[in-house]
Order: sequence, then structure tokens, then C-alpha cells
Amino acid sequence: MSSTYEKQDYRKFTAKSESDKFLNNLKGILNGISSDSEINSTEVLELQNWCSLLGEYSDRKPFDELLPMISEALSDNILTFEEINDIVWVIDKFVSKSKNTFYDPITHGLQQLHGFLHGILSDNIINDDEVDRLNTWLKCHDYLTGYYPYDEISSLLTSILSDKIITDDEKNILKVYFSDFIDTNSSISIDFSEIEDLKNDYTIDGICALCPEIEFENKTFCFTGASSKAARKDFEDLIPTLGGTFSKNITKKVDYLIIGDNGNLCWAYSCYGRKVEQAVNLRKKGSKITIIHENDFWDAVEDLK
Repeated sequence: MSSTYEKQDYRKFTAKSESDKFLNNLKGILNGISSDSEINSTEVLELQNWCSLLGEYSDRKPFDELLPMISEALSDNILTFEEINDIVWVIDKFVSKSKNTFYDPITHGLQQLHGFLHGILSDNIINDDEVDRLNTWLKCHDYLTGYYPYDEISSLLTSILSDKIITDDEKNILKVYFSDFIDTNSSISIDFSEIEDLKNDYTIDGICALCPEIEFENKTFCFTGASSKAARKDFEDLIPTLGGTFSKNITKKVDYLIIGDNGNLCWAYSCYGRKVEQAVNLRKKGSKITIIHENDFWDAVEDLK
């Protein structure tokens, strides 16, 4: 079972959910790159790259229609608002047919939100118009209230916009926070090295704890995603030797949730899945689960040697 998971053979069972997620991400990305009423060459390049990652879906509905449509729209390296509206129309037409969709409307909205953040960051610049457009989008999608990270982003924007001035520091804060919800493997334009540098000056609670203190003795660990360094079974075997316990599921007893550095194509969202959502919800209820990146886990293991 573990080897099947690591090889991602299980993906033959998840094609419908992946298709659903990609469609909603795409709609969000298109909203994001057009949110300042300008579409520049870097944003076009980012969209081209993102679509190139969907090659294996090219013979499936509606990608067999969408991908050629987007390719034609980008053939002149210019993307117009009319072309975006045409693409979104095809997406909405497909998603609105409930028999074709896998996820519920709440998940659709959150997937679009992740895509929106990706689109905004795709040229490495956050401007006032983009912040205002995102804030408007949040208000129009208030049915997402109570779900992560809608509440957190909405609260952050409310605070930033309270004085009607968006400073460079506040834009950097948004850049750092938004980056936590974007799959780094899906971007060639976003400057994640710059964002890592910004994290030294701006500490924002996103998904993973920043430079977490990790203890092993009598602590319970859970893992989600895929690792480029080890198989899931390796985590199960290693953690007990360090004094901890491994749990396959998220419960109130879990102290640390490790997120694999390779993500997981079957995750419901761009950079996290249901286990992270469960952990976040437990934290909101007072649980002290710490969500950590795999790299921090291995650093802590190395420190014990």
C-alpha cells in the first residue's frame, strides 16, 4: 500500500478530483492576473507554464477544449480581457454541471481563492488595484466565511485597508502570506527566493510554522503529501526511534503534522490537503498541533545526531 502511494499509482482513482481542482485554480489565476486591469508578459509566461503542466489532461473534457483555446489566445503573447472571459465561460459551463464535478461549492471557492493568490503574485508585484479587487472578491464570496484561509486573508485585508493606504511593508506582508498557499512546483515566474528573504523580516502565520521548535520525546507525528527524501514508511519507522509516536490520521493527540516537500497532486488545494485543513480547524478549537515543513523536520533530526 505504501509503495503504491509513493509511486502515485492511486492517481488513476483521483482524475476527477484533480480535474476539478485545476479548473478552479485556473479560473482563480485568470482573475488574479487580470485583477489590476493589466496583463503583462510575465503573467502571460506564468499562465503558459501552468497550462503546460496539464499536458496529460489534454484529451479529457473540458481540457481538450480549454488548452487549445488558451494556446490560441496566447499565440501572440498577449492575453485580452475578452479572451479571459471566453475561457472563464467554458470553465463555468463545465463546473456548473454538477454531474461533472467532484468537490462541493465551498471547496471550489477555496480552490479559486488559491488560484487568485497565485495570479496576483505571478509577476512578483502586488499593487493597490489587486488588493482592492481581491477584497471585492472576498466580499462577493462571503459564503466561504468560517473556512481556512478565507477568514485569515479577509481579516488581514481588513486591517491593511483600514487606513485606506497600502504601504510597501503591508504589500510585503501580503506577499509573504499569499506565497504560503501556492505550489512552488507550478510556477516559473514567482520569485520564491525573494519571498524567503522577506520572511526574515515579516513573520506571518500561514500554514507551516517558521523555524519551529521540534521535540520528539513523547510527541505524536503525522505526515501528509509526498517526500523527495523518504517513503512514508520511513517516517513511521524513524519517529519511534527518536522517542515519538507516528499516527496515520489527524487527531487531537497529534503534536506535529509534517508536510512533504513534494506536495501531492491529489491534494484538494494547491499546497495542502484535508489533513492540513483538519489540523488548522483543530488549532482554531484550541489544539496545539504544529504544522511543519519536511525540511524543518529533517533539520531537527540532524540536530539530534
